[in-house]
Amino acid sequence: MDNQFNIALALPEVVLCALATGILLIEAFIKSKDSAVSYVLSLLSLVFVTVLTLVQWNSGVVGTTFYGQFTADPLAYLLKIFSYLAALVTFIYSRQYLIDRHMVKGGEYYVLSLFVLLGQMVMISASSMLMIYLGLELMSLALYALVAVRRDHLGSIESAMKYYILGSLASGFMLYGISMVYGATGALNLSDVAQVLAQGQVDQMAFILGIVFVVAGIAFKLGAVPFHMWIPDVYQGAPTAVTLTIASGPKLAAFAMALRLLVEAMSSMSLSWQPMLVVLAVLSLAIGNLTAIMQTNFKRMLAYSTISHVGFVLLGLLSGIADGQLATGAYGAALFYMVTYVLTTLVAFGVILILSRAGFESEEISDLAGLNRRNPLLAFAILILMFSLAGIPPMVGFYAKLVVLQAALAAGHVTLTIVAVLFSLIGAFYYLRVVKTMYFDEPATNAPEIGKQLSFRSGVLSINGLLILVLGILPGGLLTLCVQVIDASLKFPF
Repeated sequence: MDNQFNIALALPEVVLCALATGILLIEAFIKSKDSAVSYVLSLLSLVFVTVLTLVQWNSGVVGTTFYGQFTADPLAYLLKIFSYLAALVTFIYSRQYLIDRHMVKGGEYYVLSLFVLLGQMVMISASSMLMIYLGLELMSLALYALVAVRRDHLGSIESAMKYYILGSLASGFMLYGISMVYGATGALNLSDVAQVLAQGQVDQMAFILGIVFVVAGIAFKLGAVPFHMWIPDVYQGAPTAVTLTIASGPKLAAFAMALRLLVEAMSSMSLSWQPMLVVLAVLSLAIGNLTAIMQTNFKRMLAYSTISHVGFVLLGLLSGIADGQLATGAYGAALFYMVTYVLTTLVAFGVILILSRAGFESEEISDLAGLNRRNPLLAFAILILMFSLAGIPPMVGFYAKLVVLQAALAAGHVTLTIVAVLFSLIGAFYYLRVVKTMYFDEPATNAPEIGKQLSFRSGVLSINGLLILVLGILPGGLLTLCVQVIDASLKFPF
C-alpha cells in the first residue's frame, strides 16, 4: 500500500492528535473538579487508538506514505500497542497521586502525556531521519514540561532544568549526526540510505563521524553510559507519576529509533557501529549495577537498574550481525527484553505510587521495611518485580536475559556474555536487599498505614504482576511474535 500521501496509514497518529487537542479545549471550558473529565477522556482515547491500531494490524494495513518518511508495519503496530498500554496503566496508577499533590488542575498532565505518546508513535513509524528527529523533539519537549508540572516543588524544577539542558545537547548531537550522514549519503529516507551504503557510494570519513553522533544521541535516549547522568537525577526529582511516564513508553520509542537507524538503514556498515555498542553495553552493565548497590533511594536505585538493563538491550542489538551473517533472532530477543522490561517497570513505579500519600513520598528503600506485615499483596508484587529484574526464574526477566545471552553466544561474543552474567549476579544483591527489607526488617514506628481494601488500581497492579509471572512461564508466544515482526518489518541490504 505504498502511496505518496496515504493518510490512512497514519490514522492512529491523526486521531490521537485530534483527541488530545480536543481534551485540552474541553478542560479549558469545563474546568472539571480534579480534571476528572480529562482523566476519563484520556483513558477512552487510549482505548480507541488501541482498537484502531489492532484493526489496522489485523487487516494487513502496511506500507509507507508521506514520500517514504512514514511507515506502518508489524513492528510499528506492536510497539505502539505496548506504548498505549504503558500510558493507560500509568494514568490509572497515577490518578490518586496527582490528586493528593494538586497536580491535575487544568488537565495538563494528561494532555502532555498524550503528546508524549504521539511523539513516540511518530518515532516508532518513522522511516526517515527527518521524521525520527521530529518525533524525538515532540516527545522530548512534552517530557520537559511534564517533569516541571509540579511547579511548587523545587526538586521537580531542578530536574526539569537538568533534563532540558542535557536533552537539548543530545538532540544537537543527533541532529549533527543526521546532517553528516545526509552529507555522506545524499539521502534522508532510511531505505535510500541503506541502498547507498550497500552500493559503497559513501564518503567514509563523513559517514563515520556522523554515526558517532547518531549513536551518542541514541545512547542518551536509552540511558546508556556515559550518556546516563540525567537518569538518576530526573527519576528521583520528577514526580513519581512523571518518572513512570519517562521510564516506560519513551524507552520503546528509543529502541525503535535504534532499530530503524542502525539496523534497517546502516546494517551494511555494522562494523562501524558495533564496536561503539560493545563499549556502551559493557559500561552500562558495569556502572549501572555497581552504582545501584550504593543507593538508598528506591527511585534512584531503579534508575541505575534501568542503565544496567539497557546494557542487555544493546547486547542484543550488537549480536544481530556476525561475520556478515544476519540473525534476526537477536533483534527479536532485544525487542522481547525491552517490552518485558517496560511491563516490569510499570509494576515498580506503580507500587511507589500506591504507597505514597499526601505529604509522604514512599521513595526510600527503608520505607518498605516490614511491608509484608502491612500489606502482603504489595509486598508480593515487589517480590515478583525484584526477582524478575534480577533474572531469577520463573519470572520473565530470567527468560529475557537468557534469550539475549543465547543470541550473544551465537554471534561469538563469549567474553561479553560472561561479563553480562557476572554483572547480573552483582545486580542480584541490591534487588534481593529490597526483598529482605520488606520481609525481615521491622517497620518504622511512624510508617503510614496502608489500606488493604481492593481498588481498581490495585486490581490493575495485580494483573500487571501476574503477567510478569505468566510470561516467564510461557514466554514463547510473545518471543515468537517479536521475532516475526522483526522479520516482517526490517529490510536489510544483504
